[in-house]
This record gives sequence, structure tokens and C-alpha cells, in this order.
Amino acid sequence: MAIIITDECINCGACEPECPNTAIYEGADDWKHADGTDLTGNVVLPNGKAMNADETQEPISDEIYYIVADKCTECVGFHEEPQCAAVCPVDCCVPDDDHVETKEALLEKQKFMHSK
Repeated sequence: MAIIITDECINCGACEPECPNTAIYEGADDWKHADGTDLTGNVVLPNGKAMNADETQEPISDEIYYIVADKCTECVGFHEEPQCAAVCPVDCCVPDDDHVETKEALLEKQKFMHSK
């Protein structure tokens, strides 16, 4: 399951540098699958989506920090708990019920993004 940032976010930015997958972005910032990963060029994500990792994507939120679900592994493969939730002063980094994944799937995604 990915983590989502709720609208209680105070835009403090504490979460962004903690993400080992570079899955967290400031509101209104564009993002790429290649950011902070070993992905480059045309790839097929573990969920079956084909895309270009170097292609700029539109922001998911224009107002608050956001997490890209395709890049979020809940820190599996890096830490015992999601680091964004651990450092958030207002507890707005919570499980995203729309993106439920097993621990095995999260580890597969982590290995896919950081294969080198």
C-alpha cells in the first residue's frame, strides 16, 4: 500500500528528504519516475504500466506535498516504517486505501527502481 499525504499537510517539507525513492514532491512540482531511481528510458512498471521514466509528469497536487504511488514502497527494502509518516509533525502521511500492495509487491517495486 502506498502512503498518501492528506489535506492537513502544513507544507513543512519534513517528509520530502526522508523518502528513499524520491516519491514525495512539493505541490505544483513536476515529477519523473527517473528521479532518485535507477530507471531510465522506456520501462514497464511492476504494475504493468508502460512509460518513459525520463518523461516529465504533471503534479498530482498544486497545493500540498504529494506522494507518487507508483514510486512509493512504504520504505520497504530501506527502513522498518515509512519515514515520511515518522517525521510528519501533523500525522498527515497515512496509508492510501486506493493503492493497496503486499509487502512482497512493495519489495519487488523497490528492487525494480533500484536495480543497480
